[in-house]
Amino acid sequence: MAETPEQLWERVAGALRMPPVHEWETFPFDGELRPRPLGPPVAEEEPRQGEGGVDCRRCAAGDDDYLWTSERWRVYGLGPSGLPVIVMLEPREHYAEPGDLPDDLAAELGVLLARIERAVRAVGDIGRVHVCRWGDGSEHLHWWFMARPARIPQLIGSFAAIWDDIFPPLPDDVWRENLAIVASELGA
Repeated sequence: MAETPEQLWERVAGALRMPPVHEWETFPFDGELRPRPLGPPVAEEEPRQGEGGVDCRRCAAGDDDYLWTSERWRVYGLGPSGLPVIVMLEPREHYAEPGDLPDDLAAELGVLLARIERAVRAVGDIGRVHVCRWGDGSEHLHWWFMARPARIPQLIGSFAAIWDDIFPPLPDDVWRENLAIVASELGA
């Protein structure tokens, strides 16, 4: 049987440890760090933005806000960001979790993940495209595509998302040109 949130908290709250991040070349911070105390479980999680499709900003957005659209999917660009490109893929219809997708949309998703990853790499000098799924902010199902610059080993791995927040935003003209390349590749 799985641990309840309360059992997990009881087990770990007093035993938090600091991983050996000082040894990791990719860790973006220097100096002494320690974990924050872990707060106890709450009675109920806060609702995500657009919960149940109510007041969902993504559902309300018009196609003009997107780089690429199809009958069932849309891609939009975030930024300007610190990384060369960040775009998000979302279904046109409101779904909350990947498991909520009907099988035909789930099948299309695999093809789109590869197609968008290729379009982001087309910007040039991209080492990897991190394809990520976090679902705690907005309920409308979405996937992140984060372009990691090539040849900067410190940016390798999951900390690329943190480095994006550390780097100053791209110049507006560079950001727009990068998004235009992605849009062109998706339209091809």
